This record gives sequence, C-alpha cells and structure tokens, in this order.
Amino acid sequence: MSNKTAVKRPTAKKDMTMAQWTWREMKKNKVAYVMIAPFMLLFFIFTVWPVILSIALSFTDFNMLEMPNLVWLDNYIRLFLDDDIFLLAAQNTLIFACITGPVSYIMALLIAWFINELGPKLRSVVTLIFYAPSISGSVYLVWQTLFSSDSYGWVNGTLINLGWIDDPILFFSDADYVMPLCIVVALWTSLGTAFLSFIAGLQNVPRHLYEAGAVDGVKNRWQEFWYITLPYMKPQLMFGAVLSITQSFGFGGIVTALCGFPSVEYAAHTIMHHLDDYGGQRYEMGYASAIAVILFVVMITANTLIKKGLSKIGQ
Repeated sequence: MSNKTAVKRPTAKKDMTMAQWTWREMKKNKVAYVMIAPFMLLFFIFTVWPVILSIALSFTDFNMLEMPNLVWLDNYIRLFLDDDIFLLAAQNTLIFACITGPVSYIMALLIAWFINELGPKLRSVVTLIFYAPSISGSVYLVWQTLFSSDSYGWVNGTLINLGWIDDPILFFSDADYVMPLCIVVALWTSLGTAFLSFIAGLQNVPRHLYEAGAVDGVKNRWQEFWYITLPYMKPQLMFGAVLSITQSFGFGGIVTALCGFPSVEYAAHTIMHHLDDYGGQRYEMGYASAIAVILFVVMITANTLIKKGLSKIGQ
C-alpha cells in the first residue's frame, strides 16, 4: 500500500477566476442582459453621467461659452463663506424638509392604512379623493384664490366680514405668511405615488400572517401594524421614503407657482431656487454644479439615515 498522500485536484469552479465566472454567467443569461440593456443605457446617459459631470464641473469656473477653468474648492468655499443667500436657502430647505418630509410620509401611511379598512368600492372613491390634489394642475389656482391679496380672496373676505381685519392681508407678499402657506400646500399635494404604493403594500399582506400573529400573542391592531404589517411592507416603505425625501428637498416649484421667483425677502428661497438662479439664469455652471452636489450629498445622507431607521421596524 502506497504511503503517498492522495492530492485532491481543485474543482473547475474553484480554478475559475471571478472574471471567468462573471463572463460565463453573462453568456448564460445573455437574453436578460439584452432586455435590460436599453434601460441601463438610458439610465447611464441621463442619470449617472450627469451626476459625474456635475461633480467634475463643481471644481471649475464654467460659463458655457468658454472652456472650463479649474478652480478646485473655490466654489464650495464661496458657497459656505461668501454666499449669504445660499445659507438662507439651505436653512429654508432644511426647515421645509424636516416638516413636510416626515409629516407627509406618516400622513400617507396612516391614511393608506385607514383606507385599506374600507370596502373595495368605497376604497376606490376615497383613494381618488386623497390622490387627486397631487396630480391636479389647478391646485395652486385654488390656494391663490383662497389667499388672494385683495378683498375678493375667500380668506380675506371672510376675515373682513367678521370684522377681524380692516385691510386685506397680502399673504403671498408677506414674509411672515409665505413659508407656512407653502408648507401647507406641499402637505396638501404630498399624497402621490408613495401613498398609492402604501395602499398596494397593505392590500398584499397575507391574511395568514395576522392569524399566526394572534396565536403568537399579538393582541391589538397597533401590534399587528408594527410587528406584521410594517415589516412585510419594507420595500414599499423604502420606496415611499425615497419619494418623500426627493419631494421635500425639491419643493421649489410650489414656491414659484404661489409666490413667484424670487419670493419676497427670500422668505421661501430654497436650494432649488438658488440652483435655478445660477444655472438657469446666470449660467455660472460651475457654481451651480457645486450647489447641485451639496443637495445631492444631503439627499443621499437623508436616504441612508431613513434606510437604517426602517431596518429597525418590527424588531
């Protein structure tokens, strides 16, 4: 009997490098890659490439007529140390985002939970009622009519008839009223796609999970909601969180529609307005790119924090 120890030959899979394994899997699933290729191409051209280009341009002085001139961190230093309007815009944006983001998210989830308890026909009608303001182009006209700056405005007319005021209040031309009104309108129009995704997620929770929860000691609807419904809806919750963050940080259109651009005393001036000012009107594309990068980093950070928070649901 030989004393030589038998040497095991490595399997083909172990001998294969990562690149070879990847190439083999790509060939095996080539039909799938061909199907997603158009989307990936468009995603790279219109999403990934603009982000990369914006980061690169943020280190330059570029006016779209001459070649970019490298200035390194000058744009960022100017933003934080020499641009008082940007600091005011950042403050307004954070105030708006910290109020409308969480409130609209929780409001959409709770209203969706309430609607899910209704019958199918009534559920459809109520869903349409809550969803309609987010897709209606005339919603700003309604609020402009309500808070019109003359006595024909419904709010001013009512207050004058009650004797509470003598002269009409210039709601959208008064710095004290601009931000609160814009926040209210933003919340009014916030029940959009995230709201619908919550309803869809609630309707797809299997009933047997609630039965199993009752056996395991779940005693009331709130415990069902926390330990069963929300953990099962984590994909919809994450999707809704991303939409809420995007909407809360990019609410410039609401202010422009109600108050014009810029708003009185920059009372509701946001980072989006500042970006539009330098990028769309002054054509200082390097400086505008720096503003866009700051907003991008803030949104990514908020997204990461929300993701960590959602991971603890049901624990």
